[in-house]
Amino acid sequence: MKSVLTIAGSDPTGGAGLQADLKVFRAFGVHGLSVPAALTAQNTSGVESILSVDRDFFLAQIDLLLDDVTPDALKTGMLYSKRTVEAVADRIMKYSLSNLVIDPVTVSSSGTSLVEEGTLDRIRDLLFPLARVITPNIYEASVLTGMHVEDEEDMEKAAKRLKEKTGIEAVIITGGHLERLTLDLYFDGTTFHRLEGSKIKGEYHGTGCAFSAAIAACLSLGHTPLEAARRAKEFVTEAIKKSYHVGKGMGLLSL
Repeated sequence: MKSVLTIAGSDPTGGAGLQADLKVFRAFGVHGLSVPAALTAQNTSGVESILSVDRDFFLAQIDLLLDDVTPDALKTGMLYSKRTVEAVADRIMKYSLSNLVIDPVTVSSSGTSLVEEGTLDRIRDLLFPLARVITPNIYEASVLTGMHVEDEEDMEKAAKRLKEKTGIEAVIITGGHLERLTLDLYFDGTTFHRLEGSKIKGEYHGTGCAFSAAIAACLSLGHTPLEAARRAKEFVTEAIKKSYHVGKGMGLLSL
């Protein structure tokens, strides 16, 4: 059986973070591995506090796991600190890990910052060169490029800039909104592909986590990045359609 590793934050609701990633991996028929980079105190209404996992213990988790298992793909989500990013980059190179998907998590669905200052710069400088696919949302693409990304034309410019700076195989900017559709824009350096989905009313938790996790799962199964992105888009759209509420806040995806 193929295996996929998630290095991300822990979400007690199970709606996002590594808990959601593991659900996605299972849905795609791959074995899920996980290393928490940060713990959160949160519910379906928002994040209250964050605790970064001690660096030495974080490395102990990764080293013991990777001495035993080599994942077929991996994804990073909320890493929180610069030191964690540096540790992840070092271990990816040490163990020659491939099929890296980066979801450069910056803020929560409720608007809380999920990184310490300077972390996104470290992700761009240290992890992007090791990645196969990155999935920034519109806000993250704005921060990474220094542009104000608002519409489809801006998304195209930002994708080109990120591709030129990093050389990543595929840049996918998520979170575009048209009149009746949601738009994720895929760019491989030559061609833009529009990944469209139905716009569904409501607020939903963990869509970015699920999307990037689904891409990583598909890469582990041998799909191309474009095939993986299309399958991930379909998967998340269906998960939103079947979403449900367990708390007073955002809806959780049916993963």
